[in-house]
Amino acid sequence: MKIGLALLAVLAATGACSSIGPPSVVRDRADYSAAIGDSWKQQTLLNIVRLRYADFPVFMEIAQVVAGYQLQTTVGAGVSAQNYLTSAVNVPAAVAGTAALGATYIDRPTIIYAPLTGNDFIKKLMSPIPPSAVLFLLQSGYSASNVMRIAVDSINGVSNDSRRGAMGRPADPDFMRLADLLTELQRDNALQIRIERAKDASDTTLIAFPPVREGHAAAPKIAEVRRILNLSGRTTTYLVRFGGYSGRPDDIAMTTRSMLQIMIEMGLLAQVPEADVTGGRATPALAPDAGQPPLIDIQSGPAAPANAHVAVPYKGRWFWIADTDVRSKSIFGVVMLLFSISDVGVRTAPPVVTVPAN
Repeated sequence: MKIGLALLAVLAATGACSSIGPPSVVRDRADYSAAIGDSWKQQTLLNIVRLRYADFPVFMEIAQVVAGYQLQTTVGAGVSAQNYLTSAVNVPAAVAGTAALGATYIDRPTIIYAPLTGNDFIKKLMSPIPPSAVLFLLQSGYSASNVMRIAVDSINGVSNDSRRGAMGRPADPDFMRLADLLTELQRDNALQIRIERAKDASDTTLIAFPPVREGHAAAPKIAEVRRILNLSGRTTTYLVRFGGYSGRPDDIAMTTRSMLQIMIEMGLLAQVPEADVTGGRATPALAPDAGQPPLIDIQSGPAAPANAHVAVPYKGRWFWIADTDVRSKSIFGVVMLLFSISDVGVRTAPPVVTVPAN
């Protein structure tokens, strides 16, 4: 009968849509990951630009994402029957049926934001990055030339450049040479980083130069590193600690920057209108050292760029890092990675979220 076939079709369609959760995992995991990553990049760049304009950085953490789905179905059916009588015979009843299926799909995500504020967060934002975090990056294969220019203020009294107001200074020529030498030793596999953990859970960071045969390409580079840092040649392993130069020949003293200092330095490299500087709206910056390319190229303009790695609007202008600028993208990635491994943020108990089942 027609009504039976219609009802079977409705039930089959309804049963096929009984589970919508599993197929959404592949799609939603990639989509939410991309959206959160892009938002994180935009927030970081926006705070860098804010600091150039003497504005306070504001951080908003995505604490939790709950994706909720609903599929509401409606089923309707109707039956009608009628007897047709003739003068000769009684004709059996004619039965007609109708069926209707309706479905409404609702995607209602719940996103919970947590502002990062308070004394604990500000202290961590202003605390120097541990030397071990800097050396972890070197051990992971990041170029020492980039990492040291970003995160290190001085090493054994050899100073990096700075554009921060009264602290502005050009880099010691030996600092740039040291960064380049360490990068070359990374390529030669002649720079070793060791993190040793004591019983009290404290970390000891060591830099070691493996023994190399006479005439090896790394030998003169290691000798020059020792000369720049005033290290003794009687040992191949040197303790790395935070602080100013101690004068000990077996000790490497590293003064690192905080995440706030790093963002200020990055902001001073952003291209801002000269009128904003002369008018007192943006912080002036020292000119870059001759022969050294800017650490990062943050461009600006009156309109949104057509193709950018990350772009944000601020004070009526757009600021961005070009998608074709691999070096600036790499530097920006190191900054974001330092946010993670330097433990900037406040760890709070996760919120409890109730998701309706219907």
